[in-house]
Amino acid sequence: MSALKFAAERAVAIHAVLTASKVCQRVFTKLVNGETITKKDKSPVTIADFSAQAVINTFLHNSFPADPIVGEEDSKDLRGEEGRPMREKVLELANSGLDSPLTEETLIEAIDRGMYAGGAHGRMWALDPIDGTKGFLRGEQFAVCLALIVDGQVELGVMGCPNLPVDVKDQNGEKGCLFITVKGQGAFQRNFSSLTETPISMSAIQSLNDASFCESVESGHSNQSDSARIAHLLGITKPPVRMDSQCKYSTLARGDAEVYLRLPVNATYEEKIWDHATGSLLVSEAGGIVSDIHGKPLDFSKGRTLATNSGVVAAHAKIHNKVIEAVQKVLFPDGKL
Repeated sequence: MSALKFAAERAVAIHAVLTASKVCQRVFTKLVNGETITKKDKSPVTIADFSAQAVINTFLHNSFPADPIVGEEDSKDLRGEEGRPMREKVLELANSGLDSPLTEETLIEAIDRGMYAGGAHGRMWALDPIDGTKGFLRGEQFAVCLALIVDGQVELGVMGCPNLPVDVKDQNGEKGCLFITVKGQGAFQRNFSSLTETPISMSAIQSLNDASFCESVESGHSNQSDSARIAHLLGITKPPVRMDSQCKYSTLARGDAEVYLRLPVNATYEEKIWDHATGSLLVSEAGGIVSDIHGKPLDFSKGRTLATNSGVVAAHAKIHNKVIEAVQKVLFPDGKL
């Protein structure tokens, strides 16, 4: 039955992402909120990255040992005497989320299972253990993102957003959201504190005048001045919703914003597959279209990057073409791509 497709993978991914998200929360509480580091010290997010990747890769390997993993991190900074202090912290935190503790050796092995080169054939998992490192350090938005890709197509995605309000209208209320999607089966949200999954869908606005758009907090991640011109051209007057990480995709998917623009900041940058695999499927299953700035579908079959794509545009299916037209007018005013 199609409804049961990838049921085992879905369950494992939910457990892995939720566990890793809670490990990341412990890192923040112990190492960022605590007075053990300076403001400029980025080591807590590195420790959280490694810990989350070790946890998720361990769960994946235990359940699907033949599946390769495309992960963001490798273990080089944890090796040798120089890496010992961080390695010991990562080991402690990773083991806080696992029933069978890792050793230093198996910790390194778990992290380095994420070094797969990707490609167009077979199954693979794409993992971003912490998407939004600066958001993590600020105590704002970050995401733990895991996707299953089969023959170059994203088939399943789970995203943990530990700091995202359950209800956007109640910013001081409960936080911690899990977003779950399987191709052809819709998009769902559940709270960290509950097993109940609620179907979500994008906001089907009648006019672009009512729309709002998401973009990165960091201007180095997306061209914000071009975004402003595109918004003006579309008649969007609301200020942009700026947040770190793939939480932007989840914000669209549950109807809290209508457009996500990630515009190229230079001609040579290639987006990483782990930065978009989970979120792109989530939005697609919630009623949206995700493409690059030329309207081409994102191609996850070219390795570790979206090598044949430039930028990302996500919007409700009803308005996506209009958004692409505006993007083209602003980015290519002379008509030359």
